[in-house]
Amino acid sequence: MTSEHPGVTRFRAAHAERGGTGEVVILPDAAHTAVLAAAALGCEVGAIANSLLFEADGHPVLVLTSGAHRVDTEAVATRIGTGPLRRASPDLVRAATGQVIGGVSPLGHPAPVPTYVDSWLRRHPRVWAAAGHPAAVFSTDADELLAMTGAREIDVDRPSAQHRT
Repeated sequence: MTSEHPGVTRFRAAHAERGGTGEVVILPDAAHTAVLAAAALGCEVGAIANSLLFEADGHPVLVLTSGAHRVDTEAVATRIGTGPLRRASPDLVRAATGQVIGGVSPLGHPAPVPTYVDSWLRRHPRVWAAAGHPAAVFSTDADELLAMTGAREIDVDRPSAQHRT
């Protein structure tokens, strides 16, 4: 008998508490990158919701971005109205989320963390995000992810011609 990792157990409780409907999948190996997760799940890299923790003005900020994007920290800081965003240290990641880099879920943190969701995740009817451990993921969609996290939807990259209307 194998026991579930405590991070996954905490995630499952938070997911159920928030009415999550997606499936939790335990991968055979840790998937520390969007490319590895997409390969393991048989989906597009853009359907992976990377959980990236930053520090801004001395506080953690969580950005859930499409695996096909790189976060433009300057543009995001401007959009969310903070000082510069810096990649969080592993210690801050663990303190703010109770999880380790590569397994940070959007739910189940010791205290609320301001969260922002990449609008490009809407391009995928089903997205996958970490579920509290580098080998655990769950399925959801952009609307459910926003509802469960209380996040604000933003563009995470620089404005380009394809974003202009």
